[in-house]
Amino acid sequence: MLRLPINWFFIINMFLLCAIFVACGFIDLRPIKYSVRPDGFESILNEYNSPLIIEFDTQMVKQDAEGVFQVSSDLGSVNGDFNWQGNNLYFVPVAGWTAGIRYTLTINGTIKSVDGRELRLQHFSSFYAINKTPRPLLEYFYPEDGQSIGINDFVLELHFSNSMDRLSVESALSIDGVSNKIFEWQDNDTILKIAADRPLSAWTSYSWNIKESAKNIDGVPLPKQYTGEFTTDLDKELPEVVQVYPVSFSYGSWSATGASIETGLALGEGVAIEFNKPMGESVLRSLRFEPSLTGRAEMLAENKVVYIFTRNPEPETAYTLIISQDARDTEGLKIGSEYRLSFLPDIPYLRVLSFVDDGVDAGTGEITFSIGFSLPLNNEEKVNAAQKINLSVFFPRMIPPVALQFVSWISDDRIFMRWEGLQTGSIGEENYYKLTIPGGRGGVSAGGLYMKEDVVIYLEAVNE
Repeated sequence: MLRLPINWFFIINMFLLCAIFVACGFIDLRPIKYSVRPDGFESILNEYNSPLIIEFDTQMVKQDAEGVFQVSSDLGSVNGDFNWQGNNLYFVPVAGWTAGIRYTLTINGTIKSVDGRELRLQHFSSFYAINKTPRPLLEYFYPEDGQSIGINDFVLELHFSNSMDRLSVESALSIDGVSNKIFEWQDNDTILKIAADRPLSAWTSYSWNIKESAKNIDGVPLPKQYTGEFTTDLDKELPEVVQVYPVSFSYGSWSATGASIETGLALGEGVAIEFNKPMGESVLRSLRFEPSLTGRAEMLAENKVVYIFTRNPEPETAYTLIISQDARDTEGLKIGSEYRLSFLPDIPYLRVLSFVDDGVDAGTGEITFSIGFSLPLNNEEKVNAAQKINLSVFFPRMIPPVALQFVSWISDDRIFMRWEGLQTGSIGEENYYKLTIPGGRGGVSAGGLYMKEDVVIYLEAVNE
């Protein structure tokens, strides 16, 4: 008989193969194929929402595949949405890709296919979106960090290394305490100057901040957040009152009278207040008097104010000038405390200095007398005075009234008057008349001055 040689190698492999094919099932040893897009390093995605893709040649356990997928950048981990298209896994960032940022895709771990095969993944790649433009930098800013500045004409100046996107920069910038900002772009949008719409507060610390969301014109953001701080304490001298003095207006300007404010303020004059430094307009609203005096304040010079009375101070009345502690200089510094100065104006009351009568003529019933005042009257005041001085019946009431017959001003301060209709008394009967020279603001006046009160003189009509 013909005998074939025994192939033990074949027999052993057959036994091994048979051992694999057991009643429990079939084990698939085929490798799982996959590809990643983008692959390699320094790839550039075309769109802000371009997906990252892993393509498998078989159906995978989705949770496993998504769990080993990680995207990061210098800004931190990237959150995104997964979706499957057949056997292919897509990843799209929720906020979109940021231009010019270097991203890293890491796929590291063991995953399974639906048919039970395992795939050990260890993939690393880097990529950009839109472009690889270098990130912009804030190269210079003013005021420098911690610098002392004044409050007037404040400008925060920022210099960037690239032309910037205006809207993103303005939206990313904040200055504590400055709500309304005025932006000015220069030098092809590489320099930004920011001003406040109102003066800053004196002796105050301010900080500013520009977030990473500020981008250049290519959409590339700043690499970090920039901050700075400055203090408005360059001027350390508090404003104060240097002197207060009377001023008179002549030839279109106010000039010092040389008199002391305590006792020398005359009729028609104003009050000048001089400070040690230039003052802001708030000082015009910070002046008042006790008792109240109406008027207005004006700037005479950058450090001088004049208060102009619209109504003269009351005669022989003490007043107090008060300057509120809210009065500020041009740097916004307040005076240390409320300023007070008491003064007595050199404004006397008008007075009756003399009264001389010639008695009553019993035959004619006439009386003539003169009244002398302490100050001269002008022509209009003379007319008013003649109309306001009155002679009337006092007692008894039934005697006839009198009438003014003649009036003449002997001088600017002396009036001569003749009245008729007086009746002299008889034995056991006395006739009295009342001469009234009215005082107060509505009475007899001279140069704006008036008598404190009415002057009343009682006359008895007797035979002389």
